[in-house]
Amino acid sequence: MIEIAIPGRGDYTLQHLVLDLNGTIALDGRILDGVEKKIERLKGLLSVSIITADTHGTAAQLERALGITVHRIRTGGEDAQKLALVQRLGRDVTMAMGNGANDAPMLRESAIGVCVLGREGAAAEAVASADLVVPDINAALELLLNTRRLIATLRK
Repeated sequence: MIEIAIPGRGDYTLQHLVLDLNGTIALDGRILDGVEKKIERLKGLLSVSIITADTHGTAAQLERALGITVHRIRTGGEDAQKLALVQRLGRDVTMAMGNGANDAPMLRESAIGVCVLGREGAAAEAVASADLVVPDINAALELLLNTRRLIATLRK
């Protein structure tokens, strides 16, 4: 659990982190450098999940390598399926990170939504739906490892 008090926004007790796979923590199906170590550290604080339609067929391998739950969703209606996961986990205790148009609903409805730009870019809808936008996934994960950064950016 990570507790964060953000002046002007309120108090947060985060229990879950939901990560989009492709374009967010991976590029072309491969986990980006530095991500695995940060996820390992975060697993001691939060329940970490990956959500993916498994476009590159690497979900099972990543699940074993990272030791976290990978939620495989069907192609078509991905946005609703991602939102349903956040709702099932509890929107008030879940942080979500993603970059695609199909991530926008989960970013908007989670306690804190982070849009990750990265090499694949980010959909305008995801940018508009997020609480904050970061240049890459490592910067996003570091927000949870150093919550003062979150507070500095989101306080009002």
